[in-house]
Amino acid sequence: MTPDAFLDILREQRLLAIVRGDNPRAALDTVLTLVRSGIPLVEVSLSGSDALGVIERARTALGPDAMLGAGTVLTARDARNAAAAGATFAVTPGGSEGVREARSLGLPVLAGALTPTDVVAATTADATAVKLFPAGTFGGPDLLRALRGPFPQVPFVPVGGVDADAARAYLAAGALAVGVGGPLVGRAADGDDTGLAARISAFRRLAEGAPR
Repeated sequence: MTPDAFLDILREQRLLAIVRGDNPRAALDTVLTLVRSGIPLVEVSLSGSDALGVIERARTALGPDAMLGAGTVLTARDARNAAAAGATFAVTPGGSEGVREARSLGLPVLAGALTPTDVVAATTADATAVKLFPAGTFGGPDLLRALRGPFPQVPFVPVGGVDADAARAYLAAGALAVGVGGPLVGRAADGDDTGLAARISAFRRLAEGAPR
């Protein structure tokens, strides 16, 4: 996937699902359910149990065109392992050697940033988009608006504490897309998928109704 294609998909979908769990089988089932239910952009965090195996098995099940990402990419080795497992994009929590290595491997990168200095570092490292993180802890939509002043051309994707109300606010404030973990996935990646279908439907409607 090229960086431009990744940005186009984020712009179209407005939603990135984040899966992190201690049960690899349940995490895999969650990834498959999300994609097959109409949320095609899914990040599997490397901090979850056997995350690389989950990515690899999801790739096999969904085929070569599925948009599967690896999250919490911290090191160059993480980036190489993610690419080998079948990830088509990488996500980092902040500036790290994983950003440059993933880009050198041809993977689009959503690089974590919180301050103006972080944003400059991410763009200098050739990040494809900036993951505003942890968005829900510092500043919220007002921080996004403030950062878009000096960085109007930077595509921002807020992540961290983004529930349905926050997602609406971030998208209205100019976010390219939002990344959502717990408020969407719940405990499905740990084996309890109660309410998952309803949350998927709700977030799909939210994304589809967001300002373009």
